[in-house]
Amino acid sequence: MYEGLKGFRDFYPGEQSARREVTDAIEGAAARYGFREVATPALERTEMYVDKSGAEIVEELYAFEDRGGREVSLTPELTPTVARMVVAKGQELSKPIKWMSTRPFWRYEQVQQGRFREFYQTNIDVFGSSAPEADAEVLAVAADALTDLGLTGDDFEFRVSHRDVLGGLVRALAADPESVDVEAAIRAVDKRAKVDDGEYLGLLSDAGLDRATAREFDDLITGIDDPADLDAVAEAGGEDVAAAVSNLRSVLAAADDFGAGEFCEISLTTARGLDYYTGVVFECFDSTGEVSRSVFGGGRYDDLIESFGGQPTPAVGVAPGHATLKLLCQRAGVWPDEELSTDYYVLSVGDTRATAARIARDLRALGDDVVVEGDVSDRSFGAQLGYADSINAETVVVVGERDLANGEVTVKDMESGDETTAPVDEFPPDSGRPTYEDYE
Repeated sequence: MYEGLKGFRDFYPGEQSARREVTDAIEGAAARYGFREVATPALERTEMYVDKSGAEIVEELYAFEDRGGREVSLTPELTPTVARMVVAKGQELSKPIKWMSTRPFWRYEQVQQGRFREFYQTNIDVFGSSAPEADAEVLAVAADALTDLGLTGDDFEFRVSHRDVLGGLVRALAADPESVDVEAAIRAVDKRAKVDDGEYLGLLSDAGLDRATAREFDDLITGIDDPADLDAVAEAGGEDVAAAVSNLRSVLAAADDFGAGEFCEISLTTARGLDYYTGVVFECFDSTGEVSRSVFGGGRYDDLIESFGGQPTPAVGVAPGHATLKLLCQRAGVWPDEELSTDYYVLSVGDTRATAARIARDLRALGDDVVVEGDVSDRSFGAQLGYADSINAETVVVVGERDLANGEVTVKDMESGDETTAPVDEFPPDSGRPTYEDYE
C-alpha cells in the first residue's frame, strides 16, 4: 500500500467538482473583464528564481538537475514565468496585456493549514499600464469573483497599502537614509502581525532605524481608517511619499467607481513580503478573523519585466490561492456542495442496449450541462437502481424489454420514488428536460 507524499493531495470527485465550481467562478469573473487564458510549463530554469530572489531560494524549491545537465525547478509561482513570456513576445502583444491562468505550483516548505507543498492558484495580471484604473480593475475582478461565490462585504475585506509610502517613510525618518535597508524594513512590516512588539522593533532596528525612530514610523502607519488620515503620512515623508499617497488615493477612488470600494480599507501595515512589489499592494482577509491568515494578495510590480531583460513595463496582478479561499468559503457557508449529482440514469434491462443508448445520447444533446449515465457493467436491475441512488440521480429512465413491447419507457423520480410511463418514440422531447411531473 503506497502513501501519498506529505503536502500533496488527492481530490476525489465530490471535492473536485466543488473546486471546479470555484475555479470557474474566478476565471469567469476575470473573463468578463477581458482577461485571456494562458498555459505555462511546470518546469523552469532554476537560475530564473535565483536571479530574482537569491541563492537561498533553492532551499524552498523542488530543484534538480535534468538528464541534459540543466538545473531546473518545479515552478513555485507564476509571476517570473509570465514575465519571461512578456519579454519573449513583448513587441508583438497589444498593450495592456491581460492574462489569467489556473494551475498547480510547488514549494518545499512546512505544511500547515491552508498551505501545502503542491498548491493551486489563479493568477490574474495586467501588463503595460501604470494607470490607477489597472490596479482598481484587479481589485474589482477579485471582488466580483468572491461575490460570485456568494461571499459579501461582511465576509471579506481588502487591506490596501503602498510600498512606496512605506519605503519613502523609512528613508525620510532614518538618521542615515543611505545606509538604511528599505526592503528589510518593509519585510519587517510584513511580519508585524506575526511577531511580538519587541521582535518587530528589533527587525526595524536591524534595517537601520533606531528604536525611537522605529516607534515613530510604526505610529505613522497605524490607525489610518480614511484617505484623509494619509495627510500626516504625506507630510512626514516628503515629496516621494506625497506622490505615493496621491497614487494610493487615486487607486481607491477608481476602485470605488469600479464597484470594489466597499471591500477596501487602507492598511499601511500590509506590506507583502516579496521584494519585487513596487506600488499599491493588498491582501484579502476574512472579516470575522476566523481565518487568521491572509486569504490571498496582489499588487504592482513595475520593475520585474525590465529585470528580465524586457522594456520597462508596468504590471499589476492578484493570485487567489484555492486552499485558503476554501477556508474562507467554508467559514462563510458558501463552499459548493461536494455531493455528486446526476440528472438522468438510463437503466437498461434485457436486450435493450440500442434503444437505451439512443435515449442517453438524446438526453445529453439537451445541453452541455446535462449529466447522463447508463450501465456499463452488465448489472442487474436492482444493482443499477442502487448505483443510480449512489450518484444522486434525479430521474431514472427504465428501458426494459416489457416497456419497449408496450412502446414506452418508465420514468422514475428518485426523490419521491414515484414513477410513470412515457412514449418511447417521443422520449426525450426535442427541448426541455423531461421529468416525472411531465408524464404523471
